[in-house]
Amino acid sequence: MMIGLGVEELSFEKLMVNNNSSGGGCKMGGGGVIREWKDIPMELLLRIVTLVDDQTVIVASGVCSGWRDAISWGLTHLSLSWCKRNMNNLVLALAPKFTKLQVLSLRQDLPQLQDNAHGCPNLTKLNISGCSAFSDTAVAYLAERCRKLRVLNLCGCVKAATDKALKAIGYYCNRLQTVNLGWCDKVGDEGVMSLAYGCPDLRALDLCGCVLITDESVIALANNCPHLRSLGLYFCQNITDRAMYSLAQSRVKNKHEIWASMKKNRYEDEGLMNLNISQCTALTPPAVQAVCEAFPALHTCPGRHSLIISGCLNLTSVHCACSVQAHRARVLHPAH
Repeated sequence: MMIGLGVEELSFEKLMVNNNSSGGGCKMGGGGVIREWKDIPMELLLRIVTLVDDQTVIVASGVCSGWRDAISWGLTHLSLSWCKRNMNNLVLALAPKFTKLQVLSLRQDLPQLQDNAHGCPNLTKLNISGCSAFSDTAVAYLAERCRKLRVLNLCGCVKAATDKALKAIGYYCNRLQTVNLGWCDKVGDEGVMSLAYGCPDLRALDLCGCVLITDESVIALANNCPHLRSLGLYFCQNITDRAMYSLAQSRVKNKHEIWASMKKNRYEDEGLMNLNISQCTALTPPAVQAVCEAFPALHTCPGRHSLIISGCLNLTSVHCACSVQAHRARVLHPAH
């Protein structure tokens, strides 16, 4: 990779002039002298890297072997979303070098990534939303090699997010806590159930627009993911009251957790805190009200909309506990 070094060389010259007008180099606190790029300590190089954008980091990695080694050794977060062309080749070139990466964003507007983009074993967060050229074979390959993943964003990856891919994710990535499958319309119950069984620490799952899923997916999540805090089911029109009652009952089943939370005054912070059931037109008020009553952190009141029911006119009678209390207060103590 040929990289122009004019800016870096100019900055280095300024560093020399500003710190030692005699031209003897920049003196470090420990007595060392910086005369060239290779003399800069690794800790200082990493500090410099944190002050620039990700595109500059890639350029800096080609300055010299010292910069390359420092960046590959210390870089943990990287976004390549700025790359509008040849992202695939860039990933192939960087993945073997940046082995310490924990967070990688490859979000793109136009399909660039292909299946030959390999994984980094230490990744904990991966965002490949919008990568419509990715296949489910590639995602399964990544899952097998990125087993430390905690956050995975596949929003809009219609070819990649299939039941086949989710089976692999559920099998290999059992540390997952947050998964975004929004508008992945090939996702079905088999895939979501694999996530539920394989990822018991799941905290947030976005299934908005996954039109194939049914109650079986929600029931599996309710029974196997006790830490679930956020669930998106927007436009999942096959979801019925059965799924809502399973969520409500899952709260009742784990009595030990409930009492422990109450003792610590954290009851409202446990269980579901966000639920999007907009456009789930098959749901009835009693079932949704049961969920609302089971999870006090869900709110329909103004300013605290964490139970989203827009587009479901038949659910307008559903109210959270605090809105019910406010209504009772108005009835008992009307304003004069």
